[in-house]
Amino acid sequence: MEGSCIAKFAVCACQGAFFYERRVHPMCAMELQEKRLAMIAIVVENFDSVEKLNNLLHENGQYIIGRTGIPCRDRGVSLISVALDAPGDVISSLSGKLGMLKGVSAKTVYAKTTQQE
Repeated sequence: MEGSCIAKFAVCACQGAFFYERRVHPMCAMELQEKRLAMIAIVVENFDSVEKLNNLLHENGQYIIGRTGIPCRDRGVSLISVALDAPGDVISSLSGKLGMLKGVSAKTVYAKTTQQE
């Protein structure tokens, strides 16, 4: 990979480029963030939003480490939990976009541990 090194390296989310001991990616100037573990709890009450919800999850699939869905058919609601290992801004952006969908609520809880990219 371009700019790769066998010593400490980091990964930029924009193109997956590897580079040695830099805090800012040289191509996009994206500042690196610590990776966080988080769970997003999603309540779906409007099934017309499911396609958009799945598209958002698919777009962030590289960060998803697990997903569980529970349909509550008698109440007309689905409950989804999504486990993520991602930079904090990716997690909060995804949670915000999910919460803006009609009939969808999303709340996030973060683990206290972090990992530097």
